[in-house]
Amino acid sequence: MNLSAAPVAEIAVLGAHCDDVAIGMGATLLTLARSTPGLRVRALVLSGAGTPRADEELSALRAFCPEADLTLTVLDVPDGRAPAHWDRIKNALHTFRGRTDPDLVFAPHRADAHQDHRLLAELAPTEFRDHLILGYEILKWETDTPRPTVFHPVATEVAEEKARLLHKYYPSQAGRDWFDEQAFTGLSRLRGVQCHAPHAEAFVLEKAVIALGGK
Repeated sequence: MNLSAAPVAEIAVLGAHCDDVAIGMGATLLTLARSTPGLRVRALVLSGAGTPRADEELSALRAFCPEADLTLTVLDVPDGRAPAHWDRIKNALHTFRGRTDPDLVFAPHRADAHQDHRLLAELAPTEFRDHLILGYEILKWETDTPRPTVFHPVATEVAEEKARLLHKYYPSQAGRDWFDEQAFTGLSRLRGVQCHAPHAEAFVLEKAVIALGGK
């Protein structure tokens, strides 16, 4: 079943680490930014502040969100230790929520095997309580690939551009054995097969409210 979304003017994107957002939904960012002049993108990343990773993230999100009104906040929560910083992350999300009123929220999904991703996924709906939240998937070595419920079809050239941009703007990750164009386009091709499209990005939706013929 296909449903067309209402116009999106502002989105909030949440990532535990620099590169999570681009890996999980880079093609969707490219599509939204190009189809919505002046799209407001409000991004929060939990770790990487004060390191070259934060510089990578800013450059990458600028490339993935061309012509968008982008605001990025990067915190310095230690990588892999997010659960030990629950209070700080909760407070940061609360502050971030007060600065944005998005039409759509993107975050990791709750079943992600990485504890930092999983904590962020659990906290996102405690602050964005009345928003549609789509949980993106992050390709990595763990066998935690979800069974998605929402698909965003993308053209082949967009999927390939996503892979190129990931390699261009995240050189610090180039040595990882899963960080290659074949892996990224392979996953998007699989998701495309699952929704009758050349490529797609897939998301997990936990809850949605729909109004059929009413306000």
